[in-house]
Amino acid sequence: MQAGAYMDVAQVTLYAFWIFFAALIFYLRREDKREGYPLISDTGGGRLTQLGIPNPPDPKTYLLRGGHTATVPSKDNDRRDVALAPTAPWPGAPFVPTGNPFADGVGPGSYAAREDVPELTLENVPAIVPLRAAKSFTLDPRDPNPIGLKVVGCDGVVGGVVTDAWVDRAEVLLRYLEVEVTSAKGKRKVLLPVPFALIGRGIIRVDAILGSQFADAPGVAKADQVTKLEEDKIVAYYGAGTLYATPDRQEPIV
Repeated sequence: MQAGAYMDVAQVTLYAFWIFFAALIFYLRREDKREGYPLISDTGGGRLTQLGIPNPPDPKTYLLRGGHTATVPSKDNDRRDVALAPTAPWPGAPFVPTGNPFADGVGPGSYAAREDVPELTLENVPAIVPLRAAKSFTLDPRDPNPIGLKVVGCDGVVGGVVTDAWVDRAEVLLRYLEVEVTSAKGKRKVLLPVPFALIGRGIIRVDAILGSQFADAPGVAKADQVTKLEEDKIVAYYGAGTLYATPDRQEPIV
């Protein structure tokens, strides 16, 4: 046998693993660009699109439940003409809303233009509904019952009273509290996301917004269901309050 005519199996295996791992990283890096690309950059004095390396993948169509399809990458969820402007002309300057920060949907109040249809369970019924429509669900008696409690904002002012609780029938979770508020047009009902609420034994506190700002929270088109788009707008409203509820929240912490 000629000297040196042998194969180092361990070394070949190592090289094969490196090649496989590099290909896997390349594939995953392309796939994670199916949303959010191209990026928009202000560098260079103009709004430039940035694709990065590697480029986003070619469009791919998925067959969804119910027979309809979805193609990604897609810009269907993008919101155009957002009321937003830079505070200075140089690249990297912070952006601020140009109108009502609660309605403009910017910063912590951003939301996507999702489908205006409700999330469905495996039985094809709306997943998130009030207890009055989910007869088989009840609240755990060991926890405080929020129904009937007053809701106060970060200023201690009462914003409304809880009239019902909305549950997720698919995940078996409490998602929203239904709050009756008084607006300029009379009484109406809005939803309060549970993560924004501190439910006590006799009161519910919400640090995100003022008591007076509950009246302008987004509502729902149908009394016993909430759509994906409505959910995004509702959560965005309270998210916006964490920065825009009071002027001092937009100032430096120290």
